[in-house]
Amino acid sequence: MPRRTLRIAMNGVTGRMGYRQHLVRSILAIREEGGLDLGGGDVLWPEPVLVGRREHALKDLARRHDLPEYSTDLDAVLADDSVELYFDAQVTSAREEAVKKAVAAGKHIYVEKPTAASASAALELARMAQGAGVKHGVVQDKLFLPGLLKLKRLVDGGFFGRILSVRGEFGYWVFEGDWQPAQRPSWNYRAQDGGGMVLDMFPHWEYILHELFGPVRSVQAHVTTHLPRRWDENGEEYEATADDAAYGIFELAAPGGPVVAQINSSWTVRVHRDELVEFQVDGTEGSAVAGLRGCRVQHRATTPKPVWNPDLPVSETFRDQWQEVPDNAGPAGFPNGFRAQWELFLRHLALDEPYHWDLLAGARGVQLAELGLRAAAEGRRVEIPELAR
Repeated sequence: MPRRTLRIAMNGVTGRMGYRQHLVRSILAIREEGGLDLGGGDVLWPEPVLVGRREHALKDLARRHDLPEYSTDLDAVLADDSVELYFDAQVTSAREEAVKKAVAAGKHIYVEKPTAASASAALELARMAQGAGVKHGVVQDKLFLPGLLKLKRLVDGGFFGRILSVRGEFGYWVFEGDWQPAQRPSWNYRAQDGGGMVLDMFPHWEYILHELFGPVRSVQAHVTTHLPRRWDENGEEYEATADDAAYGIFELAAPGGPVVAQINSSWTVRVHRDELVEFQVDGTEGSAVAGLRGCRVQHRATTPKPVWNPDLPVSETFRDQWQEVPDNAGPAGFPNGFRAQWELFLRHLALDEPYHWDLLAGARGVQLAELGLRAAAEGRRVEIPELAR
């Protein structure tokens, strides 16, 4: 069976997300199954070249997974003509410069989000890649979660009728780091290092809302730092300069008419819901609640008629009145969302199959974060202009 090797410079894989989701559960998982089947007897074999700043960490990863190549010299790796693709999962503040170098070196680009710290910089990256004629993609992993795949199935099937509203709840309590270690790295809470809830999560909300319901046309937000002091990985106290919670209202240009979306995002909330993120969609014909994996529905014909009576205890369990949406995903179930998108992008590279989650889509996410912060600072509704290439 003919095998084509694709050498990939993978920068930032010593971090939690870059290592677990992109290296282990995506690229190495593809290799463990013999490569990516392109059809017609052809196989794409991804060959990662690990890149980062900490040589000892890279060396440990290379030894652990029997990978022959790693380097702390990004420039040297990009100068290697046999490396075709550059992947970036670094901290946000380091991404823009590295992607520019990779584009200048003629590499195809696949990056985590946010793609840059500002909308203008993110748009510049998109235009640079387009002008250089390289293929480019941005990770938009939540579209591939089982719960959201089920939700999209409902939208595409017309289950909701005219969609009226979307409500989202995301977050959990991230420990301060003093008496229990924090679950997230300390840079996430320093604005000077590219941290912040809005910059982290509004790009996610942009592509979810855009893909499932329609483009975001305006934003209002309240943004705050609930916990101003935290403790880093070395137990040192530091000032949390980045926002740790954001409460947003978005107006969407949906096919059936305007839709309002409200999404609360917080690292200072204790979870009282079935999953760490949930979206409720209400329409004229039915409603749904989707999380990471599950999705429940209530159709118009089976909607009960609640009666408000504060003088009597509730005699019904409201959650039991909803029906679970089946997986219908085949015997293998749903794939890992990061791997699923990696495979689509690799097929885009190898076979020129369509792929629209590009750097312009990434720039839209950064734009929403930037205008969300402006809306919060100015205390007003801010319109979202359409980005042009």
